[in-house]
Amino acid sequence: MLDKIALILSIIGGINWGLIGLFQFDLVAFLLGGSGSILSRIVYVLVAVGALWCISLLFRDTDTARTEAAG
Repeated sequence: MLDKIALILSIIGGINWGLIGLFQFDLVAFLLGGSGSILSRIVYVLVAVGALWCISLLFRDTDTARTEAAG
């Protein structure tokens, strides 16, 4: 469950950075009252924590976990 939440947050961050890069439009800031608002900053921090969590996905041995669950 935590993996999915982290992945969703990383996707949100990626889309937001794509919008910033392509159109100079920060969707999170637009929706939450500017980039300096407390809500925007909370979302930015959550996205960063989610991205850090996703780093651990790179180093997991998912093939072993699948074979153990199936057997």
